[in-house]
Amino acid sequence: MPEPALRSGRVRFEGTFTSPRLDHAESVAVADDGALWCGGENGQIYRIEGDAIELIATTGGFNLGLSFSGDSLFVCDLVRPAVWKFDLHSKQLDVFATGTDDHRLLTPNFPLSLPDGSVLVSDSGRVREPRVGLLRFLPDGTGDVWHRQPINFANGLALSLDRRSVYIAESWSFRILVADVDENFDAVGPLRVFTEIPGYMPDGLTVGPNGDLFVGCYEPSAILRIAPDGTFSVFAHDPTAHLMCHPTGVAIDGDKLVVANLGRWHLTEYPL
Repeated sequence: MPEPALRSGRVRFEGTFTSPRLDHAESVAVADDGALWCGGENGQIYRIEGDAIELIATTGGFNLGLSFSGDSLFVCDLVRPAVWKFDLHSKQLDVFATGTDDHRLLTPNFPLSLPDGSVLVSDSGRVREPRVGLLRFLPDGTGDVWHRQPINFANGLALSLDRRSVYIAESWSFRILVADVDENFDAVGPLRVFTEIPGYMPDGLTVGPNGDLFVGCYEPSAILRIAPDGTFSVFAHDPTAHLMCHPTGVAIDGDKLVVANLGRWHLTEYPL
């Protein structure tokens, strides 16, 4: 087990007593204006700025990962299996994609917005039932399977700084995979094991300013830092599951790492 106190953090936003309450956020994303956006377990989409929280919209389901692409926010819904698109200007929320002709989304988990405007989506499927788990959608919502290698619960996704690799959390194999990509962000070759992390269940991923990969681990309540060569260390750990409780989504905000706690009602922050 990791050491109990490797890095001091703080509560970034306390949503237990706010109205609306921050309802078990599974993911967090940072907007261009610095505001934090989160989802909720009843389909809520929240915007947080300072100590203020606003309920922007709701899918009516259970929101998992979310990410920005231009003027849009993409959100994965577990209960109503789809990727939703929220237009930041019109405030319109619509279903963006439910799958492809030969692959209907079962458990859409995380949308990774790629620089060309397309969205790579992990489809986790069911626990311990490896399946094709990576789909890519164009801005009009049409898409295709991005990689056909079965994955044991595809979860968080992140693009490397050099834009040549996509990292994939394979939760129930306790490891991080990596896919090589070409200049069009198409997958090249088989998925490779980036690093094994036995004892840690990876969920959300984000890449830091120096290329390190940060991994939110649902269990134990820990954040891992993985260097570009694949070696990993425990960045932060909370054995009490209080300041950090089942961390899932992680996001970089300047020189801070912001963490969503699926097990509680707040966001945590750690200095990088």
